[in-house]
Amino acid sequence: MRHAVQVEVIKELAAQLDAGVNFDAGGMRLCPASTWTCPQRAQREWQTFFREHPQLVGMTADLPEPGNYITTNDVGVPMLITRDATGRVRAFLNSCRHRGSIVEHAARGTKLRFSCQFHAWTYDLAGALVAVPLQEHVGAIDRSCLGLIELPSVERFGFIWVHPDPKGTIDADALFEGVADDFASWGFERYAYGGEHTVELPMNWKLGTDTFGETYHFKRLHRDTLANDFHGDVLSYRSYQRNHRMVLCIKNIDQMRSLPESQWHIWGSGFPVYFLFPNIVVNVGYKDVTVVRIYPDPNNPGRSISKFAFYFDREELRNNPARVEETRAGFCRVVEHEDFALAVSTQQALNAGVQSHVLFGRNEAPLHHYHNTFRAALGMEPLPLLQTLPAAAV
Repeated sequence: MRHAVQVEVIKELAAQLDAGVNFDAGGMRLCPASTWTCPQRAQREWQTFFREHPQLVGMTADLPEPGNYITTNDVGVPMLITRDATGRVRAFLNSCRHRGSIVEHAARGTKLRFSCQFHAWTYDLAGALVAVPLQEHVGAIDRSCLGLIELPSVERFGFIWVHPDPKGTIDADALFEGVADDFASWGFERYAYGGEHTVELPMNWKLGTDTFGETYHFKRLHRDTLANDFHGDVLSYRSYQRNHRMVLCIKNIDQMRSLPESQWHIWGSGFPVYFLFPNIVVNVGYKDVTVVRIYPDPNNPGRSISKFAFYFDREELRNNPARVEETRAGFCRVVEHEDFALAVSTQQALNAGVQSHVLFGRNEAPLHHYHNTFRAALGMEPLPLLQTLPAAAV
C-alpha cells in the first residue's frame, strides 16, 4: 500500500474515532433469509461462482521452486498444480489419461515425475506423458497426445489462480480490480508457506465471508479477544465492482497520530482486509498474510469448508519460527471459535424458516457490497437501500 494511501486511511480512521462515527453505507438493506438456506440458489452459486469462475488455489509460497506441487479438489475438479522446470506455474486435471485415476494423492511436495499408482503411466512437471509400461501391449498410442489435461492458470502478486474448466479464460486484471495497486506493493511473492488449517462446519459459505464484513461486533462478540487490540465501530472502506478493501483500526493509532505524517505506517494503526470475489478474504498483518478460502457444499446450503492458509516474510520466519503457531492459534481462536461458532448458530436459526429477512445496518457496508455483488453475478435485482425500516418489512 503506497504511503499516501496509508496516510489517507489513518486520517480516515482517526476522524471517525474523533467524531464517534463509523463508515456509513447510506442506508439499510433487508436480505432474504433464503440467501443462506435455498438449495436452488446453492446450486446456482456453485456453478456460477466456483465451476465457471477462476479459483484461488494458493500462493507463490506454495510453489517456491521448480519441482514443487500442490493438489486440490475444492470445487469438484481434482487439480494438480506444479512449478515446471522453467519456473512457470502449470495446472492440470489430476486424472490419468489411461483410466482416469487420480495421479497424485499427496497434498503438496516436490517431484520431477508423477506416476499413476494404477498402471504407472508417468507424467512430468509440464504434464507430458513420459512413460507407459509395456506400451507395446497397450497398443498404438501417441504419448504426445495423452498428456495431462491442462487448466488455465495465472500467477500475479504472489497469488495463483486456476480455472476449473479447460476451456475457461482468466482475466487477471478483473480478478484484482481495485486492489492491484495495493497488492503490487505488499511483496507477497517473497513470502513463505507457514501451514494451513481446515474447518468443516454446518453453516452456509456466505456466513463465513459475512463475518469479515463489519466491526460492529468487535466490542461484543470479541470483547475478550480482538477488542483488546482493535477499536470496534470504526472502519476505512473502499468497494469496487466485485472486490473490496476494509482497514480495521488498531488501538495503537493514538501513538501513531503523535508522529509526523512522514513516519506514519499502516502497521501502527490499521489492519487491511481484502475481499476477492467470490470467496477469498486476505488478512494482511505485519510480515504475515492469512488467506481464507470458503467453499460451499453444492448439495447442502447449510454446510461449508473453510481453509485458512498462513504465509510469512521469510526473514521473519527464520528469526521467529514460533510465530507460525502463535498466528494460527490466535486467528483460529477468534475466527473459528467465535465468528464461525456464531455463524453456525445463525444457520440453525435461519434453517427454521420462520424469519424471512435479516438486516444489514448502515454501519455494515461490506455486507451490502458482498450480497449485491453476489446477486448481480446471478442476474438478480440488488437489495434496495432503505432509509427507514417499514414495520411490516420483516
